[in-house]
Amino acid sequence: MTSVNVNGLRAAAKKGFVEWLAQTDADVLCLQEVRAEPEQLPEHVRDPEGWHVVHAPAAAKGRAGVSLYSRREPDRVQVGFGSSEFDGSGRYVEADLPGVTVASLYLPSGEVGTERQDEKERFMGEFLAHLKGLRERAAAEGREVLVCGDWNIAHQQADLKNWRGNTKNSGFLPEEREWLSQVLDPADGGYVDVVRALHPDTEGPYSWWSYRGRAFDNDTGWRIDYHVATPGLAGRAVKGVRGAGGDACGAVVRPCAGDRRLRPLGPAHPAVHGQ
Repeated sequence: MTSVNVNGLRAAAKKGFVEWLAQTDADVLCLQEVRAEPEQLPEHVRDPEGWHVVHAPAAAKGRAGVSLYSRREPDRVQVGFGSSEFDGSGRYVEADLPGVTVASLYLPSGEVGTERQDEKERFMGEFLAHLKGLRERAAAEGREVLVCGDWNIAHQQADLKNWRGNTKNSGFLPEEREWLSQVLDPADGGYVDVVRALHPDTEGPYSWWSYRGRAFDNDTGWRIDYHVATPGLAGRAVKGVRGAGGDACGAVVRPCAGDRRLRPLGPAHPAVHGQ
């Protein structure tokens, strides 16, 4: 299961996305910042052979947008999370597959002292309630959950190279970090940050770098892209490395051996890689 912020899918298609899609062994692909209506995409991008695709564009043209590509046809698809304010904003889509619910998330970015930050905080408040309900439904149905994408928050000091200079900036505000702590609290949200669980003492691995200066060359980045999973799925992660593409370096969860096509999660399901 792979996730990447493509920074505009039409642009990404011109930079090798189509070729990458043809050779990837991913079973599920979550995209963020698609920034296109489905009809604006070439057919081989909009509905490529061998994939079942759900696009959730934003009502505002050229903004946000998330998509979910799956090798298997989902049993259920949901665009948005029941929010009258945000369901048309192109920021969330989830799909039920055998044994697992996978979601693509593009949480709003903010700016301190502006309406953008207020919007981000409203989204966070509503979305936390959805995450809890999703976990409870999954537990009742005996399935796992994976919510991956661009969360636009660096959770810990290890997730941001220049954390001292960003304590008053959106993306590393105390209240944002506390919110993510709630998501990852076993007694509250009940989810696990897959990569951090694999690498508890590692700085990064970063997933976004500013275009200013030589941030990428110096690895002066932020880790704001996460695979957040229920404990049963997160516990199968056995390896984590960083890959590149789009606007950010995302992550991958995949079986470590045997058949790599998605199958129901159960006691005999192989371990997974978090990348």
